[in-house]
Amino acid sequence: MLNVTLPSFTEHPLRQPPMRVPLTGRTDWIKRAFDIVVSLLLLLVILSWLLPLISLLVRLSSPGPALFMQLRMGRGGIPFRCLKFRTMTYSKDAEFRQAVRNDPRVTKLGAFLRRTSLDELPQLINVLLGQMSLVGPRPHPLRLDAQHWHTMPGYVDRYAVRPGITGLAQSRGSRGETAHPIQMAHRIRYDLLYIRKQSIGLDLQICFWTLLNMVRGDDKAW
Repeated sequence: MLNVTLPSFTEHPLRQPPMRVPLTGRTDWIKRAFDIVVSLLLLLVILSWLLPLISLLVRLSSPGPALFMQLRMGRGGIPFRCLKFRTMTYSKDAEFRQAVRNDPRVTKLGAFLRRTSLDELPQLINVLLGQMSLVGPRPHPLRLDAQHWHTMPGYVDRYAVRPGITGLAQSRGSRGETAHPIQMAHRIRYDLLYIRKQSIGLDLQICFWTLLNMVRGDDKAW
């Protein structure tokens, strides 16, 4: 577990008045029901055989576990263990470092899984556990949160909703490395726009864009 202590919402010095989240009450339950139904269908019909197959290929491609678990921030600032297929060479004591283009740590199979976003499939389990949604702002590693928590206006507002397996930012090309503040600022704008405009219709559209990117391959998915 990473030893990173993040402040609560009320301690944030740049904190603006809490964002009004459109999906509340019954509508929020509709989104949650949508998440559960779609996740269960995918797990039962497709992923019941695909998840074991990818797990086996990951284990055969390089030594180490098939799954990678990383502590990330969830709705309301509550941390959870985010699941992914391991796409890099395994090192038990490795420190966090964002993946970059042509990163030597990424395995050949891992590069394919990243490009097609198949490495994110285990997060359907996080969705069923109520830690994530199918669509929402992507959860960041805690060290990345700590880097921007006090300096990026609007950053904390990303956690007004459940994080997503995919999101408006990722589906519109704002994904991957954020070495420059402007890259993170663009992502935040997309995330906050999604939170303001979110609806089941928008979620369906983002899922469609994401599927297109999976088929085409995303050159920003390093």
